Amino acid sequence: MAKRSTPPPPHDPADNGAERGRMPPLTMVRAFEAVGRTASMRRAAVDLGVCHTVVSRHVRNLEGWLGARLVESGPRGVVLTDEGRAFHRAAAAAFDLIAEATRELKPARTRGLLRVWCVPGLAARWLAPRLADLQAALPEVEIVLKATTERPDFAHHEADAEIRYAAGPDAAGRSVLLERSRLFPVASPAWVSTHEPIVRLADLEHQRLIHEESRDQWRRWFEATGHRPRGDLAGPRLWYASSALDAAVAGQGVALATRLQAADDIVAGRLVELLETEVDLGGYWFVAPEARWNDPLLARFRTWLARSVAETRGGETNRPAAPV
Repeated sequence: MAKRSTPPPPHDPADNGAERGRMPPLTMVRAFEAVGRTASMRRAAVDLGVCHTVVSRHVRNLEGWLGARLVESGPRGVVLTDEGRAFHRAAAAAFDLIAEATRELKPARTRGLLRVWCVPGLAARWLAPRLADLQAALPEVEIVLKATTERPDFAHHEADAEIRYAAGPDAAGRSVLLERSRLFPVASPAWVSTHEPIVRLADLEHQRLIHEESRDQWRRWFEATGHRPRGDLAGPRLWYASSALDAAVAGQGVALATRLQAADDIVAGRLVELLETEVDLGGYWFVAPEARWNDPLLARFRTWLARSVAETRGGETNRPAAPV
């Protein structure tokens, strides 16, 4: 006859399991944390890889579970209530602790992931063509490159590092200048051969200029040369530098390019520099979290970047830089 097993003793309501049992489901908390961080149901859904209706439902269910209003809709998106801000601070801190503990405990061989956010023009025209060389320098590392003008949130581990174009460093993390890149006008040889020679800045302002997000970059470039253009600067706006340079290569007009953006096209003969100018409106900066600055993987990546920038040929000049 089988011996009857002794039933387990009842749980003490004061023990840790009971305490955890009073926590809301983590799927709801995770959705709410993403909403509070992005101030948008849709952006939170993209961040989590789910439909925005799922995120909205999780947030509503969390409010019902807590018996408190956590979010309100405003003209600029989702706004946290006082209770929502208090709960979000605690939830975000908890997820940060989990992420940090995971990173520390995960074996090094499974942490071979490098997530880099990079401004689109440099990502498409300089970094992407060199990915094979980067992969050779970082074997067994999965490289994830995101071309974007957005800034990553290092506190929430959105990226390991970023490469941005700016006048100087900022407080987002620790940074080092890769190159203060000269900015100059370029066009295709076919365009040059079918237009009057550009010998003065005044000749350039009346041409079909290819703009990025706005006409402000061209206007600031002219002002930096000491030339003030008259009237509007005609030409299409293509939003990103890579698209503007694609149009220039196709003979659609004149675009502004940094040395690194245009280097490969100049060496290949797809673009030529117009005039002889010395203007820089910023530089390329490598940025990473201060706490991870000496991480071996990031250190190797920085070394590769510095070497690759130094070895890049095209768009160089030996002319002394004029004061701007």
